[in-house]
Amino acid sequence: MSASGGTRAILAAFVANLGIAISKLLAFAFTGAASMLAEAIHSFADTGNQALLLLGGRLAKREPSAQHPFGYARERYFWSFVVSMVLFSIGSLFAILEGIDKIRHPHQIDSPTWAFVVLGLAVILELLSFRTAILEALPLKGRQSWPAFIRDTRSPELPVVILEDLGALVGLLLAIVALTIAVAADAPVFDGIGTLAIGLLLGAIAMVLAIQMKSLLIGESASRKDLALIRSAIASTDGVEHLIHLRTQHLGPDELLVAAKVQFSPQYSVAELAGAINRLEDSVRSVVPSARPMYIEPDVVNPDRVD
Repeated sequence: MSASGGTRAILAAFVANLGIAISKLLAFAFTGAASMLAEAIHSFADTGNQALLLLGGRLAKREPSAQHPFGYARERYFWSFVVSMVLFSIGSLFAILEGIDKIRHPHQIDSPTWAFVVLGLAVILELLSFRTAILEALPLKGRQSWPAFIRDTRSPELPVVILEDLGALVGLLLAIVALTIAVAADAPVFDGIGTLAIGLLLGAIAMVLAIQMKSLLIGESASRKDLALIRSAIASTDGVEHLIHLRTQHLGPDELLVAAKVQFSPQYSVAELAGAINRLEDSVRSVVPSARPMYIEPDVVNPDRVD
């Protein structure tokens, strides 16, 4: 997987979530707290999600074939979409159903100390995982806000890990608050309320991820910054008179398809035209290296067709 795939962040999240899931399951066995069971299922689901992201990165490396001439880079988009569905179906729906059940049938919490110790440990591990994901994302984020980065990035893994870790941290805080109230007020119904809140939180995160991954699967254009660089590179190429038409689409996070109609100098011979097209491609790739598949069609300006 390329650097934009955030492999370190995925591996950090995998290790953290696996350790957290096991500890939460043990805490549930000792306490019977529904919020601990919901958090354990959430963490096991997150662990599986990291494995799916790694699988997607590996499958995306396959060489192009006759059936898939542009390669398999979109495997990363597909498996990230699957992760959003797993987060919703296993994490969110389970927690919501469990929360409703515990609200209707409250269960006394045994040995709450176990739960608080495990939750404290989980917060520390999640913070370390979240920190790793943030550090991995910073070079790609640049000056964008975090919501803009999540919305606009063409790399699917880092938004998934960041939102998963953020959801896990907020979920842990909800579980701590719910258990504290349940124990202090001797009101176990708050354990169910906390579990329901965790489920709703996971559902909201899953929907955000699903919408973003769907957009990437359908095919998104180059970013505004890259589009400006491509237009500038084409316009500055010797022999180019007009950029008539430009279309781009990400085949994967690190592979951009570029197609353009361009008017070249009418004095060019066929050989000179071919040379100008080669110069144009080199110029574009010098500013946007991911622009590998590129198709340039010489044409004549028609005002009705100019972008």
